[in-house]
Amino acid sequence: MNASPSQPHPAEWTETQGLLPSAERDLPTGRHQLHKEQMMAQIHEDLRTSSRTSPAVPPKRPNPFLRRTILLPAMAFALAGAVVGGLALTGGGADGGTTALATGPALTTRIGTADAKGAPQLLDRISLAAATTSAPTPHQGQYVYIASKVASTYYREDGDDSKVVSDKLHSRQVWNSLDGKDGWLIEAGQTDDNGITLASKVPSAAAYNTLAELPTDPDALLQRIYRQSDAHRDADVPRDQAAFVAIGDLLTESYPPAEVSAALYKAAAKIPGVVAVDDAADATGRHGVAIARENPADGERTEWIFDKKTLQFLGERTVVVKKVAGSELKVGTVVFTSAITDRSIVDANKQIPGQAS
Repeated sequence: MNASPSQPHPAEWTETQGLLPSAERDLPTGRHQLHKEQMMAQIHEDLRTSSRTSPAVPPKRPNPFLRRTILLPAMAFALAGAVVGGLALTGGGADGGTTALATGPALTTRIGTADAKGAPQLLDRISLAAATTSAPTPHQGQYVYIASKVASTYYREDGDDSKVVSDKLHSRQVWNSLDGKDGWLIEAGQTDDNGITLASKVPSAAAYNTLAELPTDPDALLQRIYRQSDAHRDADVPRDQAAFVAIGDLLTESYPPAEVSAALYKAAAKIPGVVAVDDAADATGRHGVAIARENPADGERTEWIFDKKTLQFLGERTVVVKKVAGSELKVGTVVFTSAITDRSIVDANKQIPGQAS
């Protein structure tokens, strides 16, 4: 997305052959069925592919460590909190546990009007803005730092009863080395105050070095994305939706070079079903225009939100736009929402921008 000091989820796509070296990891932070966790190729950051295995089965509580979705069985989520696919999840608390987030009524929103004809033109403008964005080129030893505000909606079970609830909007900070093999995550209510390590023997698809090697020809890039999403997506997730979400994950909690961001937007314009949305708000309430795509299988629409004037990426969200059988989610429910508040290059892991290393 447009690189800027203020700006987002994950997310990260730790795919395997194709976009980057093979690897499996638990990606995205929280959402299964309602927002499934992406435990892909080997675990590292996040990559989101909004999906649910079956609309007739109530979604599970989001994974407490990472955020986003892809398509593995619910059983995979039981591994959270242990060493999964090479990613060590360790907290700094005395008991190694995490603090449960406060929950409240399900988040809801006004649904913006979708325009399929306007999507190519808007994406062309966004791509141009991304290509002309001035951003520092990181050097070896530095880290990509991204701060955001996030919240998710999920089913909470209480004995024999269950209801749809939402997390309290909370902060999330992620650090990742340029090669994607080292990093740190601090997320309020999901990790303890000290956070957890993100360590992997293999780089993630959203690692800066990996992104920098992607083809900048939109057609070649899209072919690669389809190839990788086809290899890992759940059978219930439509092919085009998986590709759209994969691109969003590569643009979210990452810092792609300007030419790569521009190519990813142009590639997204070639995916059937992509629409422009006249109004959408990020997690902090900033309104903008959006590029979106609805997953017909679950009635949820994934939206990338941009400032109306500058076209700077603000955040993203997934909203229910169509009622589907077997789901308790009402139209207008916000399944996941994020807002990027800072995207910077820092000199050390866990260093805050502006802080001496």
